[in-house]
Amino acid sequence: MPGRRGLSFRSGPVANPVTWRAVAGLLEDVFEIDATVLDQFGGPDPTGVSFAWFDAAGTCIANISAFDLPLVMDGAVVHAAGLQSGAVRPSHRGRGLYRDVMEAALAHCDAEGFEAVVLLTDTPELYARYRFEPLAQHRFAGAAPTGGRALPVRRLEVGRKADAALLRRLLDGRRPVSDRFAPLRQTEMFLFNALLMPDLRLDLMDEDTVIAWQAGQDGGFDLLDIVGGEIPDLADILASLRIAPARVLVHFAPDRLAWAGKAVAGTGDMVLMLRTKRGLRPAKPFALPPTAEF
Repeated sequence: MPGRRGLSFRSGPVANPVTWRAVAGLLEDVFEIDATVLDQFGGPDPTGVSFAWFDAAGTCIANISAFDLPLVMDGAVVHAAGLQSGAVRPSHRGRGLYRDVMEAALAHCDAEGFEAVVLLTDTPELYARYRFEPLAQHRFAGAAPTGGRALPVRRLEVGRKADAALLRRLLDGRRPVSDRFAPLRQTEMFLFNALLMPDLRLDLMDEDTVIAWQAGQDGGFDLLDIVGGEIPDLADILASLRIAPARVLVHFAPDRLAWAGKAVAGTGDMVLMLRTKRGLRPAKPFALPPTAEF
């Protein structure tokens, strides 16, 4: 890594307390995101590795972090990494610092043998130079199925210690929500995102499956994610929640829901990008669940 006057380059586990505080401080100052809320769940993803520039005072100036993000894609497990927490302080932009940390992170991913690297961004053109390509995402809309089997349901609160522990246990042993495209593991980001979604409802169905959903203002039902060892039919979910929505919108491929909605292109401002040597791309429409966004 080339020298930068007054700065030092460091790489190491994000979970190191000194590194974690420094990276969290960068995210707070640049994006006004308090990443330290993860401390109540045990801290950041233990697989995360930071690649960062620091100044003489120990302040993190630029960073990108890589973490293990195993995926299911078209029914096959893909050894993938994710990139997150990419930022440069405004006072140090235009000096190539972000290029430095990106190249270091990608060299790490290549050395570790990752088959693919994924990231989310609202500036996709920035990553084309690193051989990232955008992946179109879809949501799935349709009529609500009926005739499902009603099972016991109780509401969970992610901020409640016992509920958070239950969520973590289910997340660590979850079945991927789709065979088309889905994370095998994304525990910390699910918990983090759940805290940031005030309208998110987490209902525990039959004591072993969490339904993450939101009620639409139009009387609709938005299904964001399902966490459990099995994926229940959509009809059973609606019967258990005792709702009959005017419409259903599923934010991931519904191939395991015994229901088929119409694929609708577009899931927001963030673009999912993929870098791979083998030309891996999902063959059918899909989406990354909002609770798995990083």
